[in-house]
Amino acid sequence: MTPSDRKLRSDSWADDADEAPIKSLTQEEASALVAAMPRRVSPWWVIAVQAVVGAVAATLLGLFGTAEGLFGSALYGAAVVVVPGALMARGMTSPLTSVSPGASAVSVMLWSMVKIGVSIAMLMLAAKLVQPLSWPALLATMVLCMLVYWFALLKRSR
Repeated sequence: MTPSDRKLRSDSWADDADEAPIKSLTQEEASALVAAMPRRVSPWWVIAVQAVVGAVAATLLGLFGTAEGLFGSALYGAAVVVVPGALMARGMTSPLTSVSPGASAVSVMLWSMVKIGVSIAMLMLAAKLVQPLSWPALLATMVLCMLVYWFALLKRSR
């Protein structure tokens, strides 16, 4: 072992004497720590709120819109956000994803790619599946549904 290896080894590991002893928390301290943590927001809650927002937007566009096809286009726009999001939520909440940190990381990447792929495929099929298609209504509803993610983050931080 060279002198530089010894120095690196001594810098990277703290001596046991330098570490503070582990202190047990009281019930009040543990409660305060838990209360200070951000709340968890269920992915299924986010998906459900997105579906409701999409349905309300489609209904309003269908009732008050003058152009033909607004309701179907808006509903399809909501589906472009909700369906891939539900697939990802299902994949991420399966027991296999919590086996190890490595499995969780791979799962996030895999399900993100699935979500993007399904979203792109649904957008490519929109012109064939929705007749008549209103791209502005479809895209506006997609944006409204995606804004739910921001509200979920705001809810989590409170």
